[in-house]
Amino acid sequence: MFQDITVEELLEQRQKGELTLIDVRSPGEFNDFTIPGSRNIPLLDDKERAEIGTIYKQESFQAAKDRGLAIISAKLPTFVKQFEEIDSRKAVYCWRGGMRSRTTATVLSLMGIRSYRLHGGIRAYRKWVVETLEQFQLKPRLIVLSSYTGTGKTRLLRKLAEQGYPVLDIEKLAGHRGSVFGQIGLKPNNQKTFEALLLDELLRHNEQPYLLMEAESKRVGKVVLPDFLTEGKEQGLQLHIEMPMEARIRHIIEEYNPSEHNKECIDAYERIKRRIHTPVAAEIERQLLMNHFAEAIALLLEHYYDPRYEHSSSRPESGQVRLAAQDPDDAIQKVTAYLEQLKLRK
Repeated sequence: MFQDITVEELLEQRQKGELTLIDVRSPGEFNDFTIPGSRNIPLLDDKERAEIGTIYKQESFQAAKDRGLAIISAKLPTFVKQFEEIDSRKAVYCWRGGMRSRTTATVLSLMGIRSYRLHGGIRAYRKWVVETLEQFQLKPRLIVLSSYTGTGKTRLLRKLAEQGYPVLDIEKLAGHRGSVFGQIGLKPNNQKTFEALLLDELLRHNEQPYLLMEAESKRVGKVVLPDFLTEGKEQGLQLHIEMPMEARIRHIIEEYNPSEHNKECIDAYERIKRRIHTPVAAEIERQLLMNHFAEAIALLLEHYYDPRYEHSSSRPESGQVRLAAQDPDDAIQKVTAYLEQLKLRK
């Protein structure tokens, strides 16, 4: 028979690389929220799950169970084969550790495949995430990268992470760059997925002496940062990167690729143009419609993003370390040199 496992036991074994997590819920449920790093081997697909739910509501539990058995029986060989191809130990879960994970674990046991079942399912995991974040004590000192829009802070963080520096990439976890244009070319995460990914990163870095992050607002796309993180950001060391306007425009074009996402750019601009002085707003729209992206970006920076940054930046200059860089690559060199000056080692 299979063995039940708690959230804490599951995460401990996963951290050691000893366990493959398998979500047996439908693809739609999996795409909405899952435990980070899980594979999806659905017992029922979205259409089958909807059909059984309708039978349960309109007929009876027994009728739904009979239909489920018929559907599952027909695809058991293919279903089991996917588990056989996984060499490591396995833990399966569904929504609340109920029928789908129990059926999967039982069938695997009958076929000689040992597996664990997550007690309480993903609902228990979500409860653990929420409670852990509510009580989380952030140990590292935050080093916060700030600057005007377009200086490549996210690129900088990812290069630092590649070099082994401890980095908390909020935009990556959120699937959003933070501005009204922030989801162009990306798939934004919901709050549940964001918090699961965030907690994984916080636990991984919490014994580090410092942690690098970007000066994000409280809300990034669809998600909201926990209070302890925004408070830590306000109290952290702020590195302000200064960069020429021309370099910022070039980076924005490289990052957002507006020629491939023209309609998305125009749709996003519609949401903010009323906040810009009417003649300027009309000129920005005209430039976007003509695919003159550099000109449109320059106007957006000058008349919208830079003034907003100046208004929202409450940190006095005496509380900042200012680093001048010619472009995003130069910024990487300047920040790493400054970290070395502080003797903050990777």
